Parts: sequence; C-alpha cells; structure tokens
Amino acid sequence: MRNKIVLFGPGPYFKGGLANYNISLARAMEALGCWEVHLISWTQQYPAIIPRDFADKVSKEDKMAGTSVQIHYLTDYNKPSTWTKTAKLIKKIDPKCVVIQWSIALQGLPLGFIVKKLRKESSIEVLFDLHFVIQKEQSFIDRYFTRFALQHASGFVVHASKTIRELEEIFPGQRFIVNESGERFLNHKKEDGLPVVKLFHPVYDMFKPDPNFDVEAEKKRLGLKKHVFLFFGFIRKYKGLHYCIESFARIAKERDDVSLLIVGESFWKTLDETKWINKFKKSAFKIARSILSKSGDDESEYNPLALIETLGLKDMVSVVNDFVPNEEVYRYFQVSDCILLFYEYATPSGVESMAYNFNKPILASRVGHFPETIIDGENGYLATDGDIIHMAQVMKTYLDAPIPEENMKSMALKFSWKIYAEAISKPWLS
Repeated sequence: MRNKIVLFGPGPYFKGGLANYNISLARAMEALGCWEVHLISWTQQYPAIIPRDFADKVSKEDKMAGTSVQIHYLTDYNKPSTWTKTAKLIKKIDPKCVVIQWSIALQGLPLGFIVKKLRKESSIEVLFDLHFVIQKEQSFIDRYFTRFALQHASGFVVHASKTIRELEEIFPGQRFIVNESGERFLNHKKEDGLPVVKLFHPVYDMFKPDPNFDVEAEKKRLGLKKHVFLFFGFIRKYKGLHYCIESFARIAKERDDVSLLIVGESFWKTLDETKWINKFKKSAFKIARSILSKSGDDESEYNPLALIETLGLKDMVSVVNDFVPNEEVYRYFQVSDCILLFYEYATPSGVESMAYNFNKPILASRVGHFPETIIDGENGYLATDGDIIHMAQVMKTYLDAPIPEENMKSMALKFSWKIYAEAISKPWLS
C-alpha cells in the first residue's frame, strides 16, 4: 500500500505560476510510484474585497490528464468553517506528509489555523514550501500572519539562500538545519533545530516547444524583427516591466533589428470596473491597503505600457495584454531569443523555469535568488538592479555574445521535478 501525501495550494482551476507549480509537484510525486497524492485546493484564496479574478477560464487542456491525483476544492479564505473542514479532511486522509505552498503573508491566518490543528492533533509532517518569507515593505500585520502560520511547521523547503536568512530574521534564536538532499528527522523538537531543504525551482514539464511551429510566420504575425526580447507573465510592479521598456528604448535608438515582446495580463485589471460590485471592491481594497500596508505605493495604478508611446516605441514593441492559455505559451517563447527578468526584487520565478523548457537564456536583475541560478555567460547575464543603463548594456552583451542552446539544456537537467520530489520524499523512501 502506498503512503499518502497532501499538497495544499491552488489547483488547476486557478491561473498563475503557483497553480502550475502545485500541479507539477503533484504529477512529480505521483510519478515516483510510492505516493497516493491528494491535492487540496482553495476555492477562494484571498479576502472577497480583493478586486481581481484569479480563475483560469481560458486554458482548455486537462492539466491532470493521465494521473490519479485526487483533487479536493475546499478551502475558502472567507469562510472559517472551511478551515476546520480542511484540517478534518487532511486528518481523515491520514497522510505521512503535507506540503503547503506559501507565497503571501495574507494567507497566514487560515493556514496558521489549519496547521496548528494538524500539529496539535496528529503526527503528520507539515512542510511549508516557501516562495518567499519577507515581503518587500512588509507591514506589522504581514509579519504577524507570517509568524502565526510558519511557527507551527515541521520544516521548510526553500529555493534561495535569501529565504533562509529571512527565516532567521522572522524567528531569531531558532536553529535551522539546512541541506539539499531532503535529509531530516521526523517528529523532532523545535529546540533541536528545524529542517530546511534547499532546492531550486524545477523546470515545468507542462510547457514544451512545438517542433513543427512556424517561427517566422508567427514573428511576421506579431510584427517582430530579427532579435526578440520577451517579457512574459503577470504585469506587476516588482517584475520591473518599466525597466524592460526603458532599457529596451536605449537599444532601439541604436539598432533597427530588435523587438520587445510583452505577453501578460495586467494583474489588477481583470474585472469589469463598470459594475458597482467591482467598484466597491476596488475602493474597499484601497482603504484596507492604506491602513494595513507599510508602503503607500498603490500598485493598482501601475501602467508601464504607457511608456511604449511616451518613448516612441510603438513600431518596435508587440503587446499581448491578456492571460495566455497554457497550451498557447510555446508560441511566445519560441519566437523569442531571450527572456527579460529585470525584477525589483525576486521570489523564485516560474518564468525562469519556463525559459529552460524552451532553451531561452535569461537576462535578470542581480536580486533575490537570480545570482544563484543565473551564471553570467553560461545561461544568461545579470544586471545591476534598478540600473537602466546597465540593463541596456546587458542586452547589448547578449546580442554580441548569445548563449549557446546546449548551455540551457545542461542547466535544465539540474532542476528536474524528479530530483525535487525525491528530496521531499526522502524520509519516507528510506
């Protein structure tokens, strides 16, 4: 009889990198052959006042096709009764291990409640898979929610040394035992040290190039020139699209054979703002943000696409300002030469992982985990964060010295889901 494992986080109903991550992890765990895998998902991930649609209504392919992963849509942020039901379901399943995806402090209240019940009433190992710990401009509420949830964990999975330092900051005096193999003692005491397994973000297996795809025809359709830089993913301020556009403008002044391809949905512009309920949500969220957020920055007003006209780039920039179905992703990566990740700060990037699927080099800011995964001249180039002049220089460097495709293939082998799943499973495979 196989052991059971529960993976908690957004399921296939949701869009975005974290849902793709949780789905890929579920597939990888099942592929090991030793787990009965249950994916317990949110039905509503955030407070109802947040003015955004998080559902994937356009992807058509069944992301769990060919698996026997059992999916349970249960946990509603806005209904505490479902938090209790979630803990009860996990105890009924009786898994050896629960892996919880952690990506925002706001979810600390329901997750802390669930994990506290599990740890108090069972011997189930509870691992938090940390995509970050400390948010930029973290408020005292964020810090409280983070501690409230993470203090009950059996251990952690991290993707960068920076995340380990953040754990040490949030829990001063707590000892952490770090390894990259999955080694850890079960049912240990916190004072003896909490295990931290450091693993790189694996390469997604759901995105693959189409060998029969007509790249030149697609470039013509999109109005792209010979060399194409790609920004892909949700348009959010921390992802630095403004840096990409401004640095590209410097290149465009010197060359007429380059294009910037921007593909992604504006994160805070997914609802019909003519409806009164959405207007109310936007106003209520703005008030709540001003009270609870340490930063006065209102990201809902972020509109970097306006720079295209301001900088006179309309003939050199192609924009697909929408959420792209998973089955259409390959088009935009295959027509591009390299990927721009000029982030203001970085959590492990799903777009970076996708780049390896298509053997595309990465030009990134020297922030977060990027210096650990991107090696100058090997799989990309690094730019000084916030320095548009240096970002433009890095883009020139890439044009003068492109990264060989073979380099990307060899790097991708280090970031396999099999290695990742085996490390998490190690105590139960021994």
